[in-house]
Amino acid sequence: MFAHPPPDLAIVGAGIVGLAHALAAAKKGKRVLVVDRDAQANGASIRNFGFVTVTGQQRGRVWALARRSAAIWRDIAPRAGISIEQQGLLMVAQRAEAAIVIDAFAATEMGEGCERLTAAQARRHCPELSGEITAALLSSADLRVESRSAIPLLAKWLHDAWNVRFIRGVAASRIEPGAIILSNGERIVAPRIIACPGDDWSSLFPASFAEAGITRCQLQMLRLAPPGWQLPNPVMSDLSMVRYLGYADLPESAPLRERLRSEARDELDHGIHLIVVQGADGSLVVGDSHIYAPTPEPFSSAAVDAAILRQFAAVFGGTLPVVERWTGTYASGPDHSIIHEPLPGVRLVVVTSGTGASTGFALAEDVVSSIFED
Repeated sequence: MFAHPPPDLAIVGAGIVGLAHALAAAKKGKRVLVVDRDAQANGASIRNFGFVTVTGQQRGRVWALARRSAAIWRDIAPRAGISIEQQGLLMVAQRAEAAIVIDAFAATEMGEGCERLTAAQARRHCPELSGEITAALLSSADLRVESRSAIPLLAKWLHDAWNVRFIRGVAASRIEPGAIILSNGERIVAPRIIACPGDDWSSLFPASFAEAGITRCQLQMLRLAPPGWQLPNPVMSDLSMVRYLGYADLPESAPLRERLRSEARDELDHGIHLIVVQGADGSLVVGDSHIYAPTPEPFSSAAVDAAILRQFAAVFGGTLPVVERWTGTYASGPDHSIIHEPLPGVRLVVVTSGTGASTGFALAEDVVSSIFED
């Protein structure tokens, strides 16, 4: 029976963060093995917008990670057969206070590649906009893929083009220095191991999760029927400016936050902010919400869906039939990510800000470089 050579690096988790580490290591010429408990992509990496968001990420390191990750997406997508469905971002300001935030943001280094639009210019750019608009910000930095197909295609490309091996449908029950013990009793020997378990903190290194103050965030999302028009870019609006730290950390965001507390209290309480993206089939993916708990209820809330759709209607003037609904969870903590070394030769890497697709590739390059120092 043919025996594979032992891997230089074994990775637990085939979500976007695990796959990003596999790519970074393979680029360095390392033999890579990835283990995942599911037969196919099933978690947070596919239960999202597929929106690689640069504009609005936290100023400094996280914003820089997002810029680098977007560049990697643009480089590998055509080689992996992944379609970039949309480019850029249109941030619509509905309130005067939001327009002030846009102006402040555009004046920082994060405004590079962004254009400030008047209300009239925004409507010309996107004629489907409705309701009150005071200004808009048009960014060229962002991109969107269809995550449900992009993640499997990325894994296939890693296997076919980079000889990354996968073991699927078997959980890692324990990690020790130099070895992963699988739930079927198999022992995977590797000198270096990276665990990317997402929000599964009960199985591997629970003390690291507890020390970092990690909980879960549940989101709700909707897919709307094709509207019969083309969205020129993904769209966000006022509530996003008090959620995304690139805007929210600016002092100019305080008046907007105060106004939203009186006008959109329900949305703020449920962590709702509007993102609208469009798929190749014309359907619109709309969301989302954020509810935090160690184990969130698995049930969708009709009230939350209704609040999301109200925000959609406020920007686009009406609603569309809902053709699909889903929830997802991801690890959430006070920082962008945790990178721990719980055992010699073992790294635990978890993005704890919901930005795995947006920052994971660059983060993985940094982690892998620190492990395999040139």
